[in-house]
Amino acid sequence: MAVSSYHKPWLSTEEQLDQLIQRGMVVTDRARALDYLERIGYYRLSGYWFAFRQRSELCCPWHAHAMVKTKPTRLPLDDFKLGASFQNAVDLYVFDKKLRLLAMDALERIEISLRVDIAHRLGERDRFAYLRPELFHPSFSVALDHQSGLTTHHNWLAKQATLISRSKEDFIRHNREKYGLPLAIWVACEVWDFGCMSKLFDGMREPDQDQIAQRYGISNGRVFASWLRSLNYLRNVCAHHSRLWNRNITEQPRLPSADEIPALAAFHGNPHRLARPFLLLCIVQLLMKRINPGSTWGSRLRDLLQAFPPLGHLDLNLIGMGVDDHWQVRDW
Repeated sequence: MAVSSYHKPWLSTEEQLDQLIQRGMVVTDRARALDYLERIGYYRLSGYWFAFRQRSELCCPWHAHAMVKTKPTRLPLDDFKLGASFQNAVDLYVFDKKLRLLAMDALERIEISLRVDIAHRLGERDRFAYLRPELFHPSFSVALDHQSGLTTHHNWLAKQATLISRSKEDFIRHNREKYGLPLAIWVACEVWDFGCMSKLFDGMREPDQDQIAQRYGISNGRVFASWLRSLNYLRNVCAHHSRLWNRNITEQPRLPSADEIPALAAFHGNPHRLARPFLLLCIVQLLMKRINPGSTWGSRLRDLLQAFPPLGHLDLNLIGMGVDDHWQVRDW
């Protein structure tokens, strides 16, 4: 059994709250704070008060495992900044929860729309198009993974088969009993999740990608494929109730030229904005306007951002989300 280097002790909720107070957090309602700790949990809330912690002077920490120094940075200290309160953390948590729910509302509609487009495009070639490697890009259907010896297409088919076998939907049972397997692509697509859908789009031939992308105002299907990968990342963050508002986006989308999509011009050449969720939310808004031009999703996002908790005393604002200077006057 491996020996863990983790030595932090178990603490009761009372002890957790006392520790926060000792480190400088303001608690004005102890009973209410204990209730939040019991219902939400110390560890989840700590992701929101992490930004409230004081920082050290610039230093180069030594990584014992890697035996190397890191880049100069300011390390988080245990003590909180002056004025940081438990309620500040709760307010930020509630804002983030509303942001995730709003994002999921749009991602559901984007996912459904794209399922239809992909199934319609490939179904025109063959009702069982997903089984035919020649209908996909060689990098998807021919190139072998060096470790598994399988193609990405093989792995995708296994994923879809699992989704079909697990499905309890009546229409899946009806089609299996009446027609057997395989299912027509316009039936099978109804069990795809966002990841399954985006992976199949990633493997489509470039002309097919371009044709679908153009329906959403993007000329280059490979750029659009990167958008879907990023939106799948966003979907997973939201579905697992993870912190979103100032998250570092590891699956960053490619950008079309500023001339093609002026709404994204403010993100070009700005590493901070490229790595924050506001860019993904702007992409969501662009797609929503294509899917449903009368949607109020954008204005609801704007209203939520305008209600960001007042945390200026902790040097926190929407810049942490990656907003541009003119976000309030965007075409929401």
